[in-house]
Amino acid sequence: MSRPTPEPVQVIKQRRDGALAALVGSVPYIRFMGITFDRRGDELTAILPFREMLIGNPLLPALHGGATAAFLETAAIIELCWSLIWPELESGRLDAAALEKGALPKLPRTVDFTVDYLRSGLPRDAYARARINRSGRRYASVHVEAWQDNRARLFAQGTGHFIMPPVEGAGAGDG
Repeated sequence: MSRPTPEPVQVIKQRRDGALAALVGSVPYIRFMGITFDRRGDELTAILPFREMLIGNPLLPALHGGATAAFLETAAIIELCWSLIWPELESGRLDAAALEKGALPKLPRTVDFTVDYLRSGLPRDAYARARINRSGRRYASVHVEAWQDNRARLFAQGTGHFIMPPVEGAGAGDG
């Protein structure tokens, strides 16, 4: 019995990148902020390219706290969505072309989001990674860390709690 020929790596990469681009592109605020995502396998790094409009205190100059908080919350929400899409995409149950045509999942709703401003965000690009602490059918908790030049020197971190969108075919209870 012969094995099916595996898909070329480039085809898999294009499918994954297309699904991520469709997800990120579906949120106008992400486009407004200029946030992009770098994907390595299933790991995402959010990138906030520096723009003058992000400065809150021109005397320092420092990134605006609201821009920082929005960046962290966006990284958390996209990480949660990606964690739902990834297994469906990899198993073939989700068609990346359908995502690109707008068949996107609903986004998690923020219950609360707390930001710790550890130091001033400098006028340069910022990066963030989110880690899901818990994600059930109804509730999720996510921690996000943001840095600029040095991954070990965070300028902000946040923790958020989210109501997860209903999954079609899911039963009662929280898991």
